Amino acid sequence: MAATTERTYSDDEITARLARDLPHWRLEGGWIRRKYKTHSWKGTLMVINTVGHLAEAAWHHPDITASYAWVEVRLMNHAAKGVTDKDFELARKIEDVVQWQPGKAGGALEGTPENDQRFAYVKYDA
Repeated sequence: MAATTERTYSDDEITARLARDLPHWRLEGGWIRRKYKTHSWKGTLMVINTVGHLAEAAWHHPDITASYAWVEVRLMNHAAKGVTDKDFELARKIEDVVQWQPGKAGGALEGTPENDQRFAYVKYDA
């Protein structure tokens, strides 16, 4: 594979783009980061597996830290030594999939029951 130089963004550019496109993500320590809160270990594992699938399909791999009821995803392009379009695009896909609530989309899929904690797994953004 031929090496390509990818554009890295400045901190000001990253902060502006996150505010515009990914408001629940933040810039810290050279990474764009997002912490997903879950209801239990089951939800944590579901988020980790979702992020893992998307990262492998994209061939762009985040750092992940997890505990019983949360998962933090960190993205930065190691080869480019900064945040690139790959990071923003993968963050957007992760956000769309993890925050997906089919019951609110008005289609045939009902989504998990909101009022039954036995089925709760992700604490969705309001």
